[in-house]
Amino acid sequence: MSNLATVITGASSGIGEQLAKQLASQEPQTLVLVARRAEKLNTLAEQLRQTHSIRVEVISLDLEQVGAAQQLVKAVQDLGLEIDTLINNAGFGLNDLFADMPLERIQGMMQLNMVALTELCHAVLPAMRQRKQGRIMNIASIAAFQSCPKFAAYAATKAYVLSLSEALAYEEKTNGIKVTAICPGATATAFHDVAGTNGTLLTKIMDSAEDVARSALKALNTGKPVLVTGAINKPLPFFNRLLPRQCVVWVAGKINQ
Repeated sequence: MSNLATVITGASSGIGEQLAKQLASQEPQTLVLVARRAEKLNTLAEQLRQTHSIRVEVISLDLEQVGAAQQLVKAVQDLGLEIDTLINNAGFGLNDLFADMPLERIQGMMQLNMVALTELCHAVLPAMRQRKQGRIMNIASIAAFQSCPKFAAYAATKAYVLSLSEALAYEEKTNGIKVTAICPGATATAFHDVAGTNGTLLTKIMDSAEDVARSALKALNTGKPVLVTGAINKPLPFFNRLLPRQCVVWVAGKINQ
């Protein structure tokens, strides 16, 4: 069906941009790129159109704003498209003591990382069920597996994303819908500029956004519910289950210094 589309939020840079590039080279489906920065989206969209001869639409929208998820769904519908693949990549983290963070930034992070993601998943599932096909990729984090001092609220939002995604993967499997949570470790993106983690140990063990995107798409297409990307990160969830929680929190705190 020519009206089916793949929607990628946070598509202007980092993992989202790499997902857009790799999907454009692999699948003929229409791409809808979503982010706040229209100029960067338009540049990427034109590049993908010329290189791969596919339809690429741009929606400039700040999903941190209340009600933005509903605006996005309507904007896609107004383009005459149905969402066949939803990639919830938009998100950010804050690196500081919880009590020292501005409350409005915490609220914005929760709105983007959890609420908008949840609203978008809920909006697309009914049509996917009717078609008996669909894909949802939610970008979580390796931080989803443990509490993280100085990333307290961020890690909590990603734990929510992981938990929600695993449950949806189970619920929707019989409906032909694939749901995957991607849990990257530190990745070479602008995330660290926003989070203020440049120069920490995290940034010395980073994976490339291109590698993360490649692994993520493979996991999505094979229906893998959860993927931890990067060889150095894969054992962490296992060790987290073995070690006392207090020890895991201590280690996370040291890494984030």
